[in-house]
Parts: sequence; structure tokens; C-alpha cells
Amino acid sequence: MFYQWLETQRALMRSVDAWAALVAAPWGGLPASPDSARAAMQDEDAARLARVGPPGCDWLYRLLQATPEPPPFGIETVRIAGQNVPVTETVVDRTPFCALRAFEREFAPSFAVTPAAHAAHAAHKRTTHEQAARANATRPARGRHAEPAARAAEPLARACILLVTPLAGHHAVMLRETVETMLEDTDVFVTDWANARDVPLAQGKFGLDDYVLTVERFLRLLANRGVHVIAVCQAAPPALAASALLAGSSEHRAPLSVTLMGGPMDSRLSPTMIDRLAATHDIEWFRRRLIDTVPDGYAGVGRRIYPGYLQHAAIVAAHPHRQLALESRYWTSRMSGSAQAIASTLRSLNEYCAVLDMDEDYFLDTLRIVFQEQRLARGTWSVGARRVTPAALSATALCTVEGDRDDITGAGQTHAAHEVCTDVPDEKRMRLTIDDCDHYDLFTGPRWHEAIHPALRRFWMSNTPGGGQPSR
Repeated sequence: MFYQWLETQRALMRSVDAWAALVAAPWGGLPASPDSARAAMQDEDAARLARVGPPGCDWLYRLLQATPEPPPFGIETVRIAGQNVPVTETVVDRTPFCALRAFEREFAPSFAVTPAAHAAHAAHKRTTHEQAARANATRPARGRHAEPAARAAEPLARACILLVTPLAGHHAVMLRETVETMLEDTDVFVTDWANARDVPLAQGKFGLDDYVLTVERFLRLLANRGVHVIAVCQAAPPALAASALLAGSSEHRAPLSVTLMGGPMDSRLSPTMIDRLAATHDIEWFRRRLIDTVPDGYAGVGRRIYPGYLQHAAIVAAHPHRQLALESRYWTSRMSGSAQAIASTLRSLNEYCAVLDMDEDYFLDTLRIVFQEQRLARGTWSVGARRVTPAALSATALCTVEGDRDDITGAGQTHAAHEVCTDVPDEKRMRLTIDDCDHYDLFTGPRWHEAIHPALRRFWMSNTPGGGQPSR
């Protein structure tokens, strides 16, 4: 298959890697690595060579490399009310196809936030993002701090957030900016889905039902603390399904709230190009044209997958403006000569370009259950022997967020969750439609920082036991 041919070409490129680096360096090239910007800053010779060439020309080096591994999240501190608070990252649970990453804040015993300080921090944050938007600036670098650990005591800080990331091409690290922002509120747990090429065949297959069961497992783990679920894009239907299954079980451990952002809850409404493609071709058409086999050289050799290289091509074809914007910001930062700006923009570019292979069963299940049969919206979805009943979420708050320029999830598709969650009280519902907002703006950039996150924070506070006052 094409995957094997592509790996052969990549092996050839790797065999001349040193020559590629030597040729590219005088033209602005940077050495490739999981965190190439940091490596470049540490390697003085490479940095010196990079500075003598036209900024942005390291595309020559990147062109000759294999699809990059995702950079680590690397969130070391978070800025809260004018102070830097250390963040620890650990994996607290794991399945063969997913790791649950915990990002937990470690407060010094003397740390305290008054309402006035919190308001000042919020105002400063708004000003900072407005200035960044005007200057096309990048996010600030993160530093290290080693203060004694202590936990926050406010209601929202005692609860936590579970970010259910989409298994739809990008690695979870693309939502790093989202995680950083929510860490201002409380600890954040993230589903980090595995690249299917790295999962041995002996671990079995992975379908949409397995995704739901994995999220339900993580929810059960976090339930005692109190958890606010937020799901992005294609993660929205299975995240709602997992929440409903848990709420309807004998354990009655429903999440405090569920927030769905840009998710296809009912793809019949305002269908986009993606929805029409899924609706007008049968499953076998997709199987014949898009499914490949993992070649030798990976732990998952022999696994049938929807390969990342095809997903990345589709993403770039559908959103060329975003790829060009990221490249442009990187080139601009290179011309500025700012090491901080170069590191930040290159990292954003690497996060966006790092893609993963998804298991054949998951991909085809999603096409059939979500986009062709709309089982959640029609009330016909069962996971194993259990029927998904969103009405079981009678004690869980529900928020849906859409962008008015979203060309991936059509207008009304996410808000449709309110139609199936019939027993959520009106006072626990919120619908947000953000002006001048495309799909990616829902979780990155000024729309996320200035409109969506502040509204979500108020929503989480009002639906956390003992809430209603500003937290950290």
C-alpha cells in the first residue's frame, strides 16, 4: 500500500539527514527534533548558522523529514493573579489507546487571591490579548518555579476539568493553549489518544464504543472530586454518550457539567462539506479509498488504519488559510530575531502539523454512527447492551458553543444537544454562538480567550457546589 512506499521514501530521507541539515542550515534551517526550537536555542552552532540565512527557509529541512512527533505539552507554570504557579504533569490512568494526563497546580501555602486581585488579573489578561492580536504576538514563554506545594480551596478549584480531545487527525497537544487557559481555573485532565501505528495488534481493535467506554472509565475515576467535562469537535458525541451512560448507571456519578464545542451532535442540520461527503458515500467506499495498513518499523505493524498523512492532506486542503497563517507567523518571528517568538511560533506550527493514524474501526464507526445514521440525535445509539439515554443527565448542566463561521460543524449541530438532553433544568443550560468565529477559533486565539473562556468559567462556577465566587 501507499503507506509502505511513503515509509521507504522517509527512510531514504533519513539516510541523508545529516546532509539535509548541512544544506538547510545556512538558509535558516533548524535541526528537527520533538522540540526543535528548544534544541536550536541550546545548540549555539546551529543557532548561529540559522541566523545567517533568510528567515523561514527551514521549510527545506522540514520538507525532507518524516511526519514529526508531537511536541510535549511542556506546561511548567501558569500565571494566576499576577503570580506564577507551578504545574505538574503526570499520567494517572492508561489504556492501550489512550493516556489520561493530569495537569495539576501546586500552590505555595502563602498563595491567596482576593476578588480585587482576580479582577485585576482578568483585566490584565484582556489587555494582553488585545495587544497580542494587534501586534500578531505570540504566547509568553513559561518559566520554572519551585515553591512548596499546596492545593487551592475555592469551589471550582476543588473540582476539575476533563478535556475530551477529538480523535480526528491532530494530537491532543494541539489543544495546549486551551489547557493552559483552563489551568487558571482548576486542575485539568486531558485524554491523549495514542497513534494507532504504535499500538500492537495483540491489543485488539478500537472502535467508537471503545472511545465511549474509555471516557466513561476516566469520568468514573474523577467523579468523587467533581468534574466538568468539555469536549471539542468530534469528541462531543462520545463524550455526551459516556456522561449519559454514567449518569444512568446505578452509581449515579454524573459529571457536574458537560460543555460541547463545535461538535456534530446532529449532522442533518446545516450540513457542511464533510457531512455531505459522509452522507453520499457508503462505508465500503471509504474503506477502499482511505484505509491502509501499518508497515514494518512500528509496533502496530499490520493494523488497518486511516493514516495520518491522508488526514493532514485533507486538513490542509480544507483550511489552507490556517496553515499559511501559522507559517507566516513563524517567518515573521524569524525576521524579528526574538528567540522567544521563534520558539512559540515554531511550536504552534509543529503542534498543528503533528497528526496520528486512527484505527479503521473507530474511523468507520464514526462515519456510520455520527454522520450517516445520527444515532445520538435519533435516540438509537447503544454501546454494547446499554442504550445511550441523554435524558439521564437530569442533574448535569449543559453548555453548547458554536462559531458562526464554522465550516466543519454546521450551524445548530452542536446546540442540538439540548434537544436530546430533555431533563436538564433550564437554569442549567447555556447556548453560546460566537460572532466572527471559525472552528479553530473555538479553542485558540482571541475568541477563546476573550469571549468563550470567561463565559465558561462563569458557567462552571455557577454549577459547582459552593460556587458563585471567583476562584483562582
